[in-house]
Amino acid sequence: MLLFVILNEFLPESRAISKYVLRKYAKSAQDDLLREGNPEEAAMVDVWTEVEAHHYLPAMAPIFYECVVYPARLGTTPNQKVVDESVEKFKKVLDVYEVCLSKSKYLAGDFFSFADLNHFPFTFHIMATPHASVFDSYPHVKAWWERVMERPSLKKISAHMEIKP
Repeated sequence: MLLFVILNEFLPESRAISKYVLRKYAKSAQDDLLREGNPEEAAMVDVWTEVEAHHYLPAMAPIFYECVVYPARLGTTPNQKVVDESVEKFKKVLDVYEVCLSKSKYLAGDFFSFADLNHFPFTFHIMATPHASVFDSYPHVKAWWERVMERPSLKKISAHMEIKP
């Protein structure tokens, strides 16, 4: 799990590597975060992984870099214009997530999967910014995030995820 978070936090294009690790080291069907034992569920995991890559992350990444990375690494203040534009784009993405999550507990269904895990690294850091309040307008998204954060493995990992200068 820690390898997954490290890869996806710093190498967003590493989704294929993450899937490889999950396939290689899943000990049982219960550990199958890709849901490969069920073609319909696996397809939903794939869909939401692609949604994260092509919509969620591109909308959220400028907020992450402007509010988390650049201040920590470069000592700069956020470019508010970039942040404001990105927050508006992100809200449009969250509108779609809200509809989906009003019908299921997690993105791909009523089970935690790679699709949910893939959202963890960047969302975790955004939740430490003033822009975490964006989630307040999306009760199903907020409840989903709270369920994700209640997972013992993610609690353990998040304790070591502070970005330091």
